[in-house]
Amino acid sequence: MHVFDDDAVATLLSLDALLPVIEEAFLKQGRGEVERPERPHFPVGEGLDGRAGPAGTALAMPAYVHGDPAYATKLASVHPGNADPAVDRPTVQAQVLLTDAANGAPLALFAGERITNARTGCIGGLAARGLAAGTGSVDLAVIGAGEQARWQTRAIDVARGVAGARIYSPTPDSREGCAADLRAEGLDASAVESPEAAVRDADVVVTATTSETPVFPGEALAAGTLVVAVGAYEAGMCELDRTTFERADRVFADVPEEVAGIGDVVANEVDPDRLTPLSALFEGEAGRERDDEVIVVESVGSAVLDAATANHLWREASEGDGREIAF
Repeated sequence: MHVFDDDAVATLLSLDALLPVIEEAFLKQGRGEVERPERPHFPVGEGLDGRAGPAGTALAMPAYVHGDPAYATKLASVHPGNADPAVDRPTVQAQVLLTDAANGAPLALFAGERITNARTGCIGGLAARGLAAGTGSVDLAVIGAGEQARWQTRAIDVARGVAGARIYSPTPDSREGCAADLRAEGLDASAVESPEAAVRDADVVVTATTSETPVFPGEALAAGTLVVAVGAYEAGMCELDRTTFERADRVFADVPEEVAGIGDVVANEVDPDRLTPLSALFEGEAGRERDDEVIVVESVGSAVLDAATANHLWREASEGDGREIAF
């Protein structure tokens, strides 16, 4: 079995090459050409060192895309407390195991954070390419200043072009640091002091937080805004408010049956029948009809995307890439 650490994954991964891989994975998911068991997620850390509540959430995410040589199992964790400088670890951590679909042999173990961040970033990139109003580069607002905020901005820039990005986080150092990192990569990014300042007049608004309450007021959105919400993945998490959904002409979801149970939808009493599979966009069956439409894309993440990404990286790898170990 080959082991690929984060540096090895970085050498193999290109957002430009990954975008069509993720689009194809959505198409196959929409057509039912995948195996995607329910992903268990459960609290971890309660009782550890006298802790009264959980430290984070653990997730197991298996999937197989029909026709691919291997299936993938991702083990992920979400620990919001890791944002504390004293902890200094990523909020989201993961490992992806790739297994031969023909004979069950273990093929590769990938460091999973970059895979998770890149494939989730591609959701925003593909949404911006297909659903943002107009045809040129977009004015982008990002609520959140973690790794996913950076990856969403990168992917949207690759897929559509970013004319300018405004970053908001309630922590000044975080938003300034995120904007500085993006500027170092050649993007026009700045930190702003309120969510209203971020979203006002934006073409695309991305929310990438672990918030339990709405992170911007829906009335601040301009007509024609595309909102891409990637942070909430369970009932206790909520990034968008009722006004945003009331203003939305259509709502897309990467996995409608799972999005129906997250806080954005439940707390705002959004009818699950409003949720259009994102795959319909790529099939040409649904999309933006007018430039003034407000459109929401909700994403909880799909193990199908991890499987597609891991298979793509395995195809990109040469014989000497990674570290081979006996298993």
